[in-house]
Amino acid sequence: MEFKLELIPVPVSDVDRAKKFYVEKAGFTCDVDFSPGEEFRVVQLTPPGSACSIAIGVGIVDTAPGSVRGLHLVVSDIHEARAALMKRGMEIGEVEDMGVPGKPTISYAWFSDPDGNTWTLQQLPY
Repeated sequence: MEFKLELIPVPVSDVDRAKKFYVEKAGFTCDVDFSPGEEFRVVQLTPPGSACSIAIGVGIVDTAPGSVRGLHLVVSDIHEARAALMKRGMEIGEVEDMGVPGKPTISYAWFSDPDGNTWTLQQLPY
């Protein structure tokens, strides 16, 4: 039996603002934007190359906007990924190398969405 993580709810205060951020600045694809009425709306967004998506919307979760921390986007070249995001207008921290001299390293860079949900770019040594 497989257990595949494919959708993570991310609480936001303004769905249209968050959708614009994730599509235009983060480069996610909008897979679904569905609303049968004012009390429910789901927007499913997928990072490039990912099998897992996020869901933002109305009536999805009751957690506070901005309360999600440290979602990881694993990339093969963190400097290239950071540059691509910055070119789209993303504010993103400097790359931090967590390695020990002479050993393969793990690198990180961080950004936040408009509500303060935090994301981590991660480059692994393999």
